Amino acid sequence: MNMTRNDGGTPDFAGEPTSTFRSDVSDGIRDALPILFAVAPFAAVFGAIALENGLTFGELLLTSMSIYAGASQFVMLDLLGQGVPAWSIVLTVFAVNFRHVLYSAAVGRHLSKFTTLQKALAFFVLVDPQYAAAERRAGRDGLRPAYYFSFAAAIYVVWITSNCLGAAFGSLIEDPAAFGLDVMLPIYFAGLVAGFHTRRGFGVILVVSAAASTLAFHTIGSPWHITIGGLCGLAAAALLSRPKGEASHG
Repeated sequence: MNMTRNDGGTPDFAGEPTSTFRSDVSDGIRDALPILFAVAPFAAVFGAIALENGLTFGELLLTSMSIYAGASQFVMLDLLGQGVPAWSIVLTVFAVNFRHVLYSAAVGRHLSKFTTLQKALAFFVLVDPQYAAAERRAGRDGLRPAYYFSFAAAIYVVWITSNCLGAAFGSLIEDPAAFGLDVMLPIYFAGLVAGFHTRRGFGVILVVSAAASTLAFHTIGSPWHITIGGLCGLAAAALLSRPKGEASHG
């Protein structure tokens, strides 16, 4: 990420005018604010549970800062508590996080204005809300580093901070479900999905993915239903996006 100057002497960020940079930063933070209300309690619950399951405060920080994937971190804690072998935990976390590979393939199309280093960092912080926000921004105004990383930084900082607060004070909340904290993130994810309702084939893709995920959950089991549902949804989207001429000759 390089700071240069344009012909008028105004500082640029990666070749962007200062006004555009400032606008992207403010938009990124503004768009992240509603999400933080769902992320903060979810992250705090994880911090509390992590210490209850034997992680030290340092291990909690290392886990959240390096893995940075809430669902798989909860799965990891559950498996650690069951004494599951390390290789099985790694494989399970990979299965839960496989959807991020699909996210990377989709978002990668919009990163033409990112440097190689910025792309690597962009993929690291590519969690569920980041993907949804990046897709919306790319379709509306184009995706630039300033917007992407300001959005990511807001969520990342709140995630880590809430982890620490949960570890410090989580024991004061005996039953998170009594406050509805256990359903806040699922509701948020449902909202993310609903935000794509105007996309072509949304209904078909949603039904295919949900049906495949449900079937896999009751046959193969968790966490593979997440990956299978995502792959089936991706296959449905690919079939629906084929040009009519290609489909007729296929």
